[in-house]
Amino acid sequence: MTQDNSTEDSGLQESFLSHLFELRDRVIKAALAIITVFICLVYWAPDIFHLFAQPLLEALPAGGKMIVTDVTGSFFVPMKVTMLVAFLIALPVVMYQIWAFIAPGLYLHERKLILPLVVSSYTLFIIGMAFAYFLVFPTIFKFMASYNAPLGAEMSTDIDNYLSFAMTTFLAFGITFEVPVVVVVLVRMGIVPLAKLREIRPYVIVGAFVISAVVTPPDVLSQLLLAVPMTLLYELGLLVARLYVPKPSEDDTADSQANSASS
Repeated sequence: MTQDNSTEDSGLQESFLSHLFELRDRVIKAALAIITVFICLVYWAPDIFHLFAQPLLEALPAGGKMIVTDVTGSFFVPMKVTMLVAFLIALPVVMYQIWAFIAPGLYLHERKLILPLVVSSYTLFIIGMAFAYFLVFPTIFKFMASYNAPLGAEMSTDIDNYLSFAMTTFLAFGITFEVPVVVVVLVRMGIVPLAKLREIRPYVIVGAFVISAVVTPPDVLSQLLLAVPMTLLYELGLLVARLYVPKPSEDDTADSQANSASS
C-alpha cells in the first residue's frame, strides 16, 4: 500500500515537473518572438513614435509641440512604443504558445471553440486599438485643443504623459471590443444563460457608461465614444451567442467524457 502511494506521488511529481518545463519552454518561445520582432523594428523606433503621436501632432494648434521633461525620455519612450508594436505583431505567436500548452487538457468540443475565440479575440483587440487611434484620439485632442484656445496658453504635452494616456486608452478600447467574445464564452460554457444576459441588458448599458466615465477623460464626448461601442458590441455578442447555445446532446457528451476520464 505504501509502495503504491509512493509510486503514485512520484508519478504526480514527474507529471507536474514535465508541465512546468513545458510552460517554461512556451514562455521562452513567446518571449523570443517578441524580442525578435523588436530587434527588427528598433532601427525605426523614432519613425514609429512619430506615427504613434500623429493624432496629437495634427490636433495641436500653431506653435504647439511635444516636449521631453525627463532626461532619458527621448530614448526610452520610443523604445516602449516599439516594444508595444512588437508585442502586437508577435501576439499570434504568443497566443499559439498558450494554445499549445492548454490544448492537451481540453475536450474535442472545447478545442474547436478555442481556436475561433483566439482569432476573434486578437482581431477584435486590434480593431479596438484602431478605433481609438483613428477616431477617438483625433476627436478628443481637437476637443481639448478647442478648450485651450480661449485661455491663450501654449499647448505642449510631455511624450511620457502622452504614452501613458495612449496606452490606457488603447487598453480600454481593446478590452471593450472583447465584449462579444466574453458573451459567447459565457453562453457556450453554460455559465450564464442567453436569456439572463438579455434580461440584464439595462444594467449592462448603465455599467458601460460608468466604466467609460472612469477610464476616459472627463468629457461627455469621449465617454460616449467608449460607452456606445461597448453597448453595441454587447448586442453583437448576444446575436452571435445564439449560434453557440449548448445543446443537450453536447452537454451529455461532455459529461460522459468527463465520467470516462475520471474512471
